Amino acid sequence: MADAFPTLIEAFKNVSVSRAYGSPVQLGGEEVIPVALVSFGFGGGGEAGPDGASGGGGGGMVLPLGVYRNVGGQVSFRPNTVVALVCLVPVISAVGAAVRKTIRASKA
Repeated sequence: MADAFPTLIEAFKNVSVSRAYGSPVQLGGEEVIPVALVSFGFGGGGEAGPDGASGGGGGGMVLPLGVYRNVGGQVSFRPNTVVALVCLVPVISAVGAAVRKTIRASKA
């Protein structure tokens, strides 16, 4: 576990807003800046046993949210509709369940 600590320190040095906002790109006469939701985490643990066992792990995810467009000085955000729809599925499911329970409760 002691060997993993310097690796984690190096990983956190690279954490900045540049992970969520990409470099500006010229595309078809427009300047676009990609935007993403970036999330990651690390964990570790140890056990004071005769073999000195310990462990750790980590993981992360990146969701491309969309792009900021700059056309003629006008800046606007264009969402990634696929990711937006995927993220809305749990919200729509929860609202549907709440409405169903409300209807059942009002009939009783």
